[in-house]
Amino acid sequence: MKLTSPNLIAWPGVGCMQDLARKALSCPRLQASIGSRTTTSLSSFVVLRLMLAVAVLCPALGLAGPADDRVQLVHFFEKRFPGVPLEDYVYGALIASPGGRHQYEQIMEFPPFLGDLEKGKQIWETPFHNGATFANCFAMGGRNVVGTYPYFDNASGKVVTFENAVNACLRTNGEAEFAYGDREPMGVLTAYARTLSDGMRINIRVDSPGAVAKYEAGKQLFFRRIGQLNAACAGCHLHNAGKIMRMEIISPALGQATHWPIFRGGEELMTLQGRFKRCMEQMRAVPYGFDSEEWNNLEYFLTYLSNGLPLKSAVFRK
Repeated sequence: MKLTSPNLIAWPGVGCMQDLARKALSCPRLQASIGSRTTTSLSSFVVLRLMLAVAVLCPALGLAGPADDRVQLVHFFEKRFPGVPLEDYVYGALIASPGGRHQYEQIMEFPPFLGDLEKGKQIWETPFHNGATFANCFAMGGRNVVGTYPYFDNASGKVVTFENAVNACLRTNGEAEFAYGDREPMGVLTAYARTLSDGMRINIRVDSPGAVAKYEAGKQLFFRRIGQLNAACAGCHLHNAGKIMRMEIISPALGQATHWPIFRGGEELMTLQGRFKRCMEQMRAVPYGFDSEEWNNLEYFLTYLSNGLPLKSAVFRK
């Protein structure tokens, strides 16, 4: 799969960016701002902005939207890993390592991080000063809810992650918020809380113009080359998924949002955004930061791609 520009990686099944941009330019609502310029005179960045805008302004043009993206992604990996059941993608890179999968299943019979989950449970069940608990802030006491996060909130115009919801619960009950990215209390709390939704099918909705814009912003970051290594998320987790880099098998993007947090080596707690941080550091780029708009949008995009897959939270990784 060849690159379409110095800064972007091609989406599986999507044709040339310039062809899509020409289609976008037929939209009357965009023509006024573009004027007489042709697609050959547009920078890659401008072409990308056209593609992002047209999904909202001119949906009748039929450019790929979130649902199409997910279908293309599934088909891409069906060809790349023939015979792998769709639901096995919750195991990440282990789909390409039968031996690693066997070791994982043995370790998960008595996972070494049970103490951390117990700490999280204690925090979850400890009453606030007003007598309420975290369970009072979520439907069904917090069971089978994580599969709907992140979601786009029309009132604020922002993506709301599960960690955002935890801090909103604390604010509502007059408690101090937890720091995003901290192992304790936020990390262990959400590690436990996510286990309450194990087996729930991910069901992320992108059903408004604002939601589409955030989804596309996350998608743009996923494909954009960054850092001194000029690398992109897509370069590893699409085109090189299943290959070995630095003695580790690269995980596929499909299913990537289903199994967080992980415990590396059974001890190091790492959330999905913690993984974003590590990846950006490895690409020698300056990380955006926990709960940044950029990472929340990226989490929204990635989680949507795993719609329909079951959650498998708090797991062991090497």
